[in-house]
Amino acid sequence: MRPSRRHWLSTGAIALAGLPDIARSSGPQPHWEPVKPTTTLRFPDDHGAHPGHRIEWWYVTGWLKRPDAPEAGFQVTFFRSLTAHPQGNPSAFAPRQLILAHAALALPERGRLLHAERASRTAFEMAGAATGDTRVWVGRGDSAWSLARDPATDRYRAHIQGEPFELDLELAPNAPPLLQGDGGFSRKGPELSQASHYYSRPQLRVSGRLRLSGQNASVSGTAWFDHEWASELLAPGAVGWDWVGINLDDGGALMAFRVRNRDGSVVWRSAMLRDGPQGPVRRDLTPQFEPLRTWRSSRTGARWPVEMRLQIGSRTIDLKPLLDDQELNTRGSTGTTYWEGAVTALENGRPIGRGYLELTGYAGALRF
Repeated sequence: MRPSRRHWLSTGAIALAGLPDIARSSGPQPHWEPVKPTTTLRFPDDHGAHPGHRIEWWYVTGWLKRPDAPEAGFQVTFFRSLTAHPQGNPSAFAPRQLILAHAALALPERGRLLHAERASRTAFEMAGAATGDTRVWVGRGDSAWSLARDPATDRYRAHIQGEPFELDLELAPNAPPLLQGDGGFSRKGPELSQASHYYSRPQLRVSGRLRLSGQNASVSGTAWFDHEWASELLAPGAVGWDWVGINLDDGGALMAFRVRNRDGSVVWRSAMLRDGPQGPVRRDLTPQFEPLRTWRSSRTGARWPVEMRLQIGSRTIDLKPLLDDQELNTRGSTGTTYWEGAVTALENGRPIGRGYLELTGYAGALRF
């Protein structure tokens, strides 16, 4: 779910929580295309952008094996926002669509994230999100950030160029898209309009290159991919969400989220559990999140429940972070602060998988 994603609920990664002022308007409310429960997702078209919807993101999180170093977490997220600027303005400079991107590495040896972000309007090919298939980018030439799917192989390529790190990764799915909610219609609140179209691609096989501190290293690992788009998301009074996506060691996948009110009560929750790489999928689960431990950020003062217990059906799963300080301050792009962290899932004290936990609304209510 995501964007803060990302991710919002994705989250993803994380949702566009606090868009720059250019995306807001004091004039008449613009028309956003609604998310409808009757819509059937069709591929490859729905791999691509949906420019009539207000917000959209492509979100990749995972774990990387590195030579002679501990495993690291990584996040790559691209957001597209349809702004409140009049869409009929013929000027090439008109900021009709914004593309924003986040990238982060969770490095145990450093004890906190390395993070970078970019943002641009879509004018003059400085950024864009293609329809028809996944191709989204910010920047030009060798320095561009990009995420694209090869239709011939169904593999994704993520390219993050610059400081303080570089990533060049290939992401290979082992199954078709996994539709979340009811056929890809994912409720986020009591009203049907409070929903997204949402699918996931768990258990991506990762290979590629990481450049860090001037050194190149070959990396491999496993990742989770989310793609969501919507025009309305949170119910009145909702401040944020908790979301988790776990690649299970048996080849299965677990996704769960809850949307929270200011008083901590639950607005909406949902979960999905797939048994094994090709097994049956359950979507009738009601997850319960219980914070086990919080970490306070010295930078923002926010308290993040970085260790969670997830009750899903008859199963109790504990989520333990790779490191506590996985807070992202993205005020330079989406204008919000959220926690997006690599976690290990344990059941009866034994590891059963790894993935990412996304926490939003603890450093201030999300704004859409």
